Amino acid sequence: MLELVEQKRIKKADIADELSSMRTELIDLANAAKAAGIPVIITMDGWSAAGKGSQIARLIKYMDPRFYNVRPVRRPNEQELRKPWMHRFWLNIPKKGDFLILDGSWYSDIIKSYMNGEITKDEYKQRINDINTFERQLTDDGYLIIKLFLHITQDEQKRRLKSLASDEFTKWRVDEQDFINNRRYDKLFKRYDKTLCRTNTAYAPWNVIPANDRVTAQYTIMQVVTGAIRSACAAKAEGAAFRMNAPFPTIVPKSGSFSLIEVKKLADTDMDKSLTEEEYEKALDKYQERLFELQNICYQLKIPVIVAYEGWDAGGKGGNIKRLASALDPRGYEVKPIAAPEPSELARHYLWRFWTRLENDGHFTIFDRTWYGRVMVEPIEGFTPVERADMAYREINEFERQLTDWGAVVIKFWINIDKDEQYRRFKERENTPSKQWKITDEDWRNREKWDEYEKAVDRMISLTSTDFAPWTVVEGNDKKYARIKALKTVCDRLEDHIRHLSGRHYD
Repeated sequence: MLELVEQKRIKKADIADELSSMRTELIDLANAAKAAGIPVIITMDGWSAAGKGSQIARLIKYMDPRFYNVRPVRRPNEQELRKPWMHRFWLNIPKKGDFLILDGSWYSDIIKSYMNGEITKDEYKQRINDINTFERQLTDDGYLIIKLFLHITQDEQKRRLKSLASDEFTKWRVDEQDFINNRRYDKLFKRYDKTLCRTNTAYAPWNVIPANDRVTAQYTIMQVVTGAIRSACAAKAEGAAFRMNAPFPTIVPKSGSFSLIEVKKLADTDMDKSLTEEEYEKALDKYQERLFELQNICYQLKIPVIVAYEGWDAGGKGGNIKRLASALDPRGYEVKPIAAPEPSELARHYLWRFWTRLENDGHFTIFDRTWYGRVMVEPIEGFTPVERADMAYREINEFERQLTDWGAVVIKFWINIDKDEQYRRFKERENTPSKQWKITDEDWRNREKWDEYEKAVDRMISLTSTDFAPWTVVEGNDKKYARIKALKTVCDRLEDHIRHLSGRHYD
């Protein structure tokens, strides 16, 4: 791709009027994107000393600063290294109508890591897949991603580095590594080119900017940015799907395949399982003590643990979570209750609020309700179109795959009760003053859609019970049995994972 780029020089006088016109248009287009609710991400990648910072400054000069955010992408810090590698990029995605402009991006992150020997070739390839997934998920949700790569020749880079290093005010911007990279320009050229080719998709194509001449680069960037936003706004107004102009042949990334584990339908679950009080107390002590020990090992080995609870209203999730959490060191876990999304969450991709809630490696993140609302509540209640919700099965599997690639153990529970038991618990809540806050008109309305929800749950479990993040259906008519089964499942999964990592055995 890079070898096809022709370095050219445009005279400033020849394009002054057109450049001025595009600047004015950009102001109008930014307002149009805001009105249309189109979130825009512009990545400015390229060679060291290619002029990324100055080109960003020229681009935003005439935009309303209330509606954009410029972020430099630097080496991940210690805190960021304790999260999944894509976490810091998910954290900063813009809300609808806003612009995020990045000096560098997820691309500079992986290229530098690979070239410096910090990640293996297999890890590099996996991160390429993660990037393609990330960009597809965002663009499917209405994001516009404009990717710019500023390309300069080796001689031009060397000249600019020397100029920067010789100036008292700019010498801090270069170091010896920049000159080393200039000497190995050919190797970096090949790696940049391979990375661009492997991520040049129809939904997020690359625009390679000839940047030896700064005026030419500015003019070309303005053409690309205004053209992309103009087309995106027009497509949104017409209710049509949008794809950017792709200057180079695009690729279709391989679709990730997931090995699924068969789980019984809810109607086929044996709901008569129960424990006596004596059996319950004995098992509770055993598994809580065991879990506390396992938590300490997970902390030492920096194993993240994600426990996700879903289930019927009044199924007993709260009591189940309480018995799980009370076994843990409170410094090493956090429970994340998930309610209806806030306006800031509705304005972003639905997975954003879950990426942002992840605890550090070595810690437990316990979700009371989860990302699975996307395929249950939202389509049934009409919050999300069925077609968009159906896309979430793949997105959820990809999300959980990235969590396990990070090293996490993902444990998912559906707390199951039958319809009669739910009715009994609802009436108990209504008749108990201290529990009346737990029952609402919405609970009764949801109950009327029991059959519809049951079909949705069966489909959800069948499509997302993967070998790396399987579902466990917990028979919950007896709360004591349900609590012990969940505790035992968490202990068993953690033991299996630790044994796999270190060969240790636990009795």
